[in-house]
Amino acid sequence: MPRRRSPSPSSSTAPRNRTPQPVRVRRRTFGDFVKAFLAFVALAVLLVGVPVALAMTAGWPFPETFEPMEWLKQDISVSTFLSILTFVVWLAWAQFTACVLVEMKAALSGVGVPGRVPGAGPSQLLARQLVAALLLVGATAASFAPSLAQLGQTYDDNQRPTVAAAQQTPGLFAQQQEQAAGTAAAVAEQASHTEATPAAKKQGDTKFYRIQPPEGRHHDSLWEIAERHLGDGRRYKEIFELNKDRVQPDGSRLSEASLIRPGWIMEMPGDARGGDLVEMPDDAPEVSPEVRQQISDYARTGDGAHEQGGAQEQGGAQAQGSGDEGSGGGTAHVDLPQQRPAPGTGHADLQRPAPDQAATPAQDSSSFGLPEALLTAPLLAAGLLGALGHRRRQALWQSAFAGIGGRRGMEPPTPTGDALDVQDALLVGADPEGVRLLDRSLRGLAASLAAESRPLPTVYAAWMSNGDLHLQLAQPSGKPPSPWQLGQDQTFWMLARADAETYEDVDTAAPYPGLVSLGTMDDSRLLLNLESVPGIVSLSGREEDRAAVFASVAAELATNGWSDRMTITLVGFGEDLTALAPSRLRHLDGIEALIETMEAETRQRRGALGAAGHDSVLTGRTGPAQHTRWAPHLVLLAAEPSPEDAMTLAELAADASRLGIGYLVGTGSGDLPGAAWEMEITGEGRLLAPLLGLELDAQLLPAAERRAVVELFTDADPEHGPDGPGTTPPFLVDISEQGRPAVYARLVGPYEIIGLETPDGERSALLHEALALLLLHREGVHPRVLSSALWPRGVTDDVREALLDRLRDWLGTDPDGTLRLRTDDAGRLTLAKSVVSDLDVLRSLYHEATQGRGVDSRAVRGRLLTDALVLVRGPLLADRPEGRYRWLTHEIVDAQLPLLVADTGLALAEFHMEKNRAEKAIEALNAALRTAPSDERLWNELLRATHALDDPQRLTALASDLMTRSGARGLPPRTEALLDELLPTWRDAVAAAG
Repeated sequence: MPRRRSPSPSSSTAPRNRTPQPVRVRRRTFGDFVKAFLAFVALAVLLVGVPVALAMTAGWPFPETFEPMEWLKQDISVSTFLSILTFVVWLAWAQFTACVLVEMKAALSGVGVPGRVPGAGPSQLLARQLVAALLLVGATAASFAPSLAQLGQTYDDNQRPTVAAAQQTPGLFAQQQEQAAGTAAAVAEQASHTEATPAAKKQGDTKFYRIQPPEGRHHDSLWEIAERHLGDGRRYKEIFELNKDRVQPDGSRLSEASLIRPGWIMEMPGDARGGDLVEMPDDAPEVSPEVRQQISDYARTGDGAHEQGGAQEQGGAQAQGSGDEGSGGGTAHVDLPQQRPAPGTGHADLQRPAPDQAATPAQDSSSFGLPEALLTAPLLAAGLLGALGHRRRQALWQSAFAGIGGRRGMEPPTPTGDALDVQDALLVGADPEGVRLLDRSLRGLAASLAAESRPLPTVYAAWMSNGDLHLQLAQPSGKPPSPWQLGQDQTFWMLARADAETYEDVDTAAPYPGLVSLGTMDDSRLLLNLESVPGIVSLSGREEDRAAVFASVAAELATNGWSDRMTITLVGFGEDLTALAPSRLRHLDGIEALIETMEAETRQRRGALGAAGHDSVLTGRTGPAQHTRWAPHLVLLAAEPSPEDAMTLAELAADASRLGIGYLVGTGSGDLPGAAWEMEITGEGRLLAPLLGLELDAQLLPAAERRAVVELFTDADPEHGPDGPGTTPPFLVDISEQGRPAVYARLVGPYEIIGLETPDGERSALLHEALALLLLHREGVHPRVLSSALWPRGVTDDVREALLDRLRDWLGTDPDGTLRLRTDDAGRLTLAKSVVSDLDVLRSLYHEATQGRGVDSRAVRGRLLTDALVLVRGPLLADRPEGRYRWLTHEIVDAQLPLLVADTGLALAEFHMEKNRAEKAIEALNAALRTAPSDERLWNELLRATHALDDPQRLTALASDLMTRSGARGLPPRTEALLDELLPTWRDAVAAAG
């Protein structure tokens, strides 16, 4: 088992993930007293009125004599049914009375979770609401927070272990109740204690503590031990460092700070205090000789414990065993999944490290200020990059079909400044393959479970580690379907990377669309399932730090590739983020609007689930209604709610996990009534949740990067700006005889290069691919973008620089001695104007024909358009080798080229039709259709040109051919309407022709 990284000594912010602390007393309103009075009346009627009425009208439920055989011989009459019904009502009253007593005891004590009355789900919920309303006038709102948070769990699961952030935490809420009121020690004191510990140890002042057995639902933890005996729970790391990997009396070892077991011995720092709970081996008369001997034996293991060869591996195995015991015994802990050996070179990790960084631990000297937040967020970057490409393609298609007046041109705007840096960071950091495998793995799991008629298990989190995917379940759910395997215990399902690659696309709903990346720990990436959290997740910290977390979560949820559809509601931030995905993201002005919206949706979802007969959204997703219902709704509330609003949200969140609704709420103080899980973001970018055992390097989207991302999307929006982007290509070629290039690359069709010698065979493919990337980006390519495209799994600086040196040598110099591969002022790689591709020439010819010299000269226009169409020999890089040029998936040139060819064919056909040369027009249109076979504009113009020949038989044959091309979808509406106009009898003619 891997150990967590120790925090940086320079960290100035310590964990503050404490339990919900008592907040200021909530002022009682007149409405509270009315609710309390009505609750009192209701309880009095139900507890006293019902039995009195039953006793007076139907009598007591127990018969005066006990004669079973005589009862069986009696005739069944109306009175018999009434007697049975009366007995059932008495039982219901007794059950409700028990629920009231249980809820009253839990509410008054304020400790632990109310016990579960068997079979009393709705009755216990009603009792809880009435008791809470009655006691609200005499207690603070915060005192009910644990009970409200626990409402998020189903009654059947109340007594089962609750798993948080990728590990079991069955005693989580009880442990939160037991935490001390606050921590006053500063980080400087913690550092001084840490430095003083070795000296104290040398002075013989070492103390030991024996882990105490659980009391009820409460279990000891290193945090509480440190808080009691060191004065600061944040010093639990010191205790862990002193005892990790040392053999305990039961033969196991401490491998994780959150995995401790009763009877274990903990060596304490020298300044530990705390009465008889801190025991020294030579002066502990209050303990038994056996325990004293155990402490003495343990003290002798301290010097060599950290140097034993197999300590870590054996500790991991023992930790796994203890984790299993924790499942049954209720020990609160959070673990990373058990690590597996890294796969071979043929398998990339599901969580792909940022290229260059993965191979070079130090900061890349040529990073040129690319935002690290996006370089280290592969899933977020992949989602943003995919959504941005879709938006740009959408703009191209809308431009192509918008008509002459709305023509926007073939080129999207070229980003500059921060937007360009962010685009480069997305290209470098994105891991689309990891997203694809994650999506296929989750859908494949859902399909396999559905085939076995098994429900989807509740998943709280997913870990992506060493190429494997680990799902953390809320409770054991049996053996997973093949090829999934059980992980380190019954609550982990694991899928190896090699097995994930066997999955194909399946037609099933996304089972866990609420998964979102929070950060990394020990090179493992955590995705929390916000949809399944039993209550509210709170996030504390400075406002700007919280905003960076919220923006990252919102952006990934809006663009991720493992969700079908969802609604993300943003409150208190992110109105500009709606540009990323208007169909998913919506912004509300305030908490009042949010509460009104969520109250209505909560009622609607409860009714929908009840009408469909489903227990939760998970069972609905695998049923017949999987594509029409059960989409998650995730609420991101950055503005801290008032205590009253927090209580309302807690009540709404009580049943949220069953309904597919998740809440992430920001708070400046860290105290939020009703919070089930608490996290804190520090100024150093650490996401802390000490009670869950989590210390992550947080995934963030800071304000500057957020603005740049939004700029990329708004600039790509088809409706952005009054005139849209210009129609001039970014690079125009001199198409005269004097403009003959020194190096000419043919990319439209099979790839070939004219003007250069063929490079060395082993490196030829790599150099050709690098040159193609540079030719498609005349504005310049960041060196890290180039290396990321060629080596998606990362590369060292020296290998990249060696490639660039070879590429410069291969391209050579111009006659004036300047290099053909250059570096601009921003550090990006650019090509000289003497290096040209046929795509550059094609764009330049079309531009000159339609906006240059061809506008005023018909002869010039015809010649230029004919020359342009001759250049088209097939699709882009038609013969590219398998497994290479994967970066083309991020490009929109695959959409640009067919549209450009179609525009050229249409313009040339129009040129010929002006002189009634229909055959020439048909020839030009057919040439364009070879590259753009599905362009409806070409179909329509081909129909018009064929109709001009006045040959109905030929027009009928063309209509039949177009019907075949359109397949099951049928002809587009515009094409069908045009045929109705040109050949009204075409349907009968096509049918007769067969």
